[in-house]
Amino acid sequence: MEETQRHMQSLANATMAQVGQSVVHPGIMSAPHMPTATDQQQQGPEQETRKQEIGDILQQIMTITDQSLDEAQARYEKHALNCHRMKPALFSVLCEIKEKTVLSIRGAQEEEPPDPQLMRLDNMLIAEGVAGPEKGGGSAAAVAATNAAAGGGPGQPDNAIEHTDYRAKLAQIRQIYHTELEKYEQACNEFTTHVMNLLREQSRTRPIAPKEIERMVAIIHRKFNAIQMQLKQSTCEAVMILRSRFLDARRKRRNFSKQATEVLNEYFYSHLSNPYPSEEAKEELARKCGITVAQVSNWFGNKRIRYKKNIGKAQEEANLYAAKTAAAAAAATNQHSPTGSSGSYPMTSQSQIMGQPDMFMGMQQVNGDSYSASGAQVGANVQSQSPSK
Repeated sequence: MEETQRHMQSLANATMAQVGQSVVHPGIMSAPHMPTATDQQQQGPEQETRKQEIGDILQQIMTITDQSLDEAQARYEKHALNCHRMKPALFSVLCEIKEKTVLSIRGAQEEEPPDPQLMRLDNMLIAEGVAGPEKGGGSAAAVAATNAAAGGGPGQPDNAIEHTDYRAKLAQIRQIYHTELEKYEQACNEFTTHVMNLLREQSRTRPIAPKEIERMVAIIHRKFNAIQMQLKQSTCEAVMILRSRFLDARRKRRNFSKQATEVLNEYFYSHLSNPYPSEEAKEELARKCGITVAQVSNWFGNKRIRYKKNIGKAQEEANLYAAKTAAAAAAATNQHSPTGSSGSYPMTSQSQIMGQPDMFMGMQQVNGDSYSASGAQVGANVQSQSPSK
């Protein structure tokens, strides 16, 4: 409080010195006048009165923040202050004080570069389809994300269901993000407008340049950027959790459909002497099973490894598929069919398979060293049946 009083007294003295000079010698630069005793006696009461008036004005300014926000009273106080005859002198003194103090803040008015973390979050939200020019958009990004993680084809009926669930969850996250972003922008604009109006109103009493108002607006936006960054970071975390739950889970091992397994096993046991399908055969099998060519290659590699490890069980399975092939051949013969194959691949008849009992036990003898070497190589590179990335 004492410091405030000293500051007010210094302002009063400076104001009185300037006012006295302008009143005694208005607009004329003359030599210093040495006051006489008579002048001091005449100016003494007048100077005291002016000091008291300026002190009252400064006291009113210092107590404005403690007053209530009654509109009628505020309008009266503003009108009284603006109409006071000493206001121009007070304003000029405040301008002089500001000229001395503004030099220290001119270096801090340089524009700061955009926050790199905020730019990184914006790029991620745009890539995930959450942010963008269209609030209802983002479908292309969602489709690309699900297709990249799916890797399967139409043979997996749960693709459409999971894709729909992912799109629905992503749309929900997008809606929440834009709702909160609108609230943030509204609050920021309201507060900025309030501060700008307040500064413009105060500029009638104290000197405030337009650049200072812009600088204050920039400070407000930097303060609000912390809220914006927290909102975008939370949204990115929600999107990553969604991807981990709906998309990354698809990379786990999945069993093929029963129909696809039947087609692959049928081809494997019908070509048991050389269970290495050509690229054309792989493409045909992939088309029939609704999977990719890479999945077909992975399945045959794993199937050969399992066959060598468990010959007994594989022999029973081979007999089962041989019986199915023989039944299909008999049905085709009864219908006077010119071919005895049930599919587009040449099948080995049951008599040929059953007439060679050593075929299942002696795979190394049938295929020679080539199958043994390739089996060892495949065994060292067992691949999963999961959708290829």
